[in-house]
Amino acid sequence: MHTDQVEETEEARTRRRGRERQAAPGGFHDRLIKILAIALPMATGAIVAFLVIAPFSPRSEVSFILDRDKVEQIDERMRIDNATYRGSDNEGRPFSLTAQEAVQQSSAEGIVRLDEVIARILLSDGPARLTAEGGAYKIDEEFLDVNGPVMLRASDGYNLTARGVSVDLREQMLVGSEGVSGAVPAGTFSADSLKVDIETRTITLDGNARLRMVPGALESMQ
Repeated sequence: MHTDQVEETEEARTRRRGRERQAAPGGFHDRLIKILAIALPMATGAIVAFLVIAPFSPRSEVSFILDRDKVEQIDERMRIDNATYRGSDNEGRPFSLTAQEAVQQSSAEGIVRLDEVIARILLSDGPARLTAEGGAYKIDEEFLDVNGPVMLRASDGYNLTARGVSVDLREQMLVGSEGVSGAVPAGTFSADSLKVDIETRTITLDGNARLRMVPGALESMQ
C-alpha cells in the first residue's frame, strides 16, 4: 500500500508540474490565447463580410445593365429583373431604357422583350420621358416596338399619347405605319401612318388623317 501511495503522489506531482508549465508566462496557454486573439476577430470579420455580400434570398432581384456586345454573345434564354440599357442618339446625347423585366430568347434574334418600360432621353430644352406597358427592343437598331400606348412627357410640360407606334431612340422619333391614333393637349388624331419628331414636337400624319381640335386648347397652351 505504501508503494502505491508513493507512485500516485509522484504521478500527481507530474501532472501538477505540467499544468504549472502551461500556465507559466510564455507557456503554451499564453501562446494559445495570443493566437486566438488574432484569429477570432479575423474569422468574425470574414463571416460579417460574407453576410453582407451574399444575397438574403434566392428570389432577390438583380439590377443589371445590358451591354450590347455581351447580350449578342448569349446563346440561351436570358431573363433579368430591373434591367437597364444605356445608349446614345445620333447627336451623342445619352438615353436609357429601364424595364421591370427583360427577356431575350436567343442571341441570334437580337431582340430583348421588356415589360413596364421607361425610356429617358435628353432634348435640347431638357429631359423627356416615354413610358409603355412593354415592347420589343431591337438592340442593333436602338428601336423599341411598343405594346399598347406610349406616353411622352417633356420637361416643359408637353405631353403626347400614341398607339400603334414605335420609338426610334437613335433618331428621337415616334413612328407608326399600320394605323395610329393618339392625343395631344390640343386634341386627338388618327391616321394610317405617323411620324413625331420629339425634339421639335412636330406631328406628321399620312393617309386618312383625322384631327379633332379641342376648342380653346391652343390658346391655353400659349
